[in-house]
Amino acid sequence: MRIHLIRHGQTHWNKERRVQGQTESTLCEEGREQAAALRPVLNRLTIDKVYCSTSIRTRETAAILFADRDIETEYRDSLREILLGPWEGFLQAEVKEKYPESFEEFWHFPHRFALTGAETFEQVQQRGMQELQRVIDEAAGQHVAIISHGVLIKSILCHLEGRPLDRLWEPPVMHNCSHSIIAVDKDRSTVPQIIQYAETVQ
Repeated sequence: MRIHLIRHGQTHWNKERRVQGQTESTLCEEGREQAAALRPVLNRLTIDKVYCSTSIRTRETAAILFADRDIETEYRDSLREILLGPWEGFLQAEVKEKYPESFEEFWHFPHRFALTGAETFEQVQQRGMQELQRVIDEAAGQHVAIISHGVLIKSILCHLEGRPLDRLWEPPVMHNCSHSIIAVDKDRSTVPQIIQYAETVQ
């Protein structure tokens, strides 16, 4: 079993360096081009089903990625990005000025990050791992794609690596439309293995 983890394409808010979280934003032209560039790579691979975050930006990305193929797609709230509550919709510079301590923790000490109205990284990782296990159980023996978000995907890979959350932001960087692959044994007796980490189409 192969699980393809793909981050959505670049959005207008990504370009503006505006905090998205679970607030809706749409792909910019570069984001659509990123997804179109990845599409022929995925077309060469066996993918039996797609699981997609319910966010607009992931739905748009999935529509471009699989435009040439008739693949069952299921949309799930559990694959959405980290909830960042009071930060969402504001520029990162504005958040840094208003919440300097939390902003520093988010980017440099993620294991300490705790903001009222937001998820912690531990909560996102737990949600992501629960959903990964659900996909593995439901789609056993199939090859699937999960179209999701940077923090959620990064937290899953961090767990599978055995890397503590204080090292979450270490490279590789989870660029827009980056493509990671997890291999799952048939008998699921071992921890899923990362066989590709955040590759992008050049």
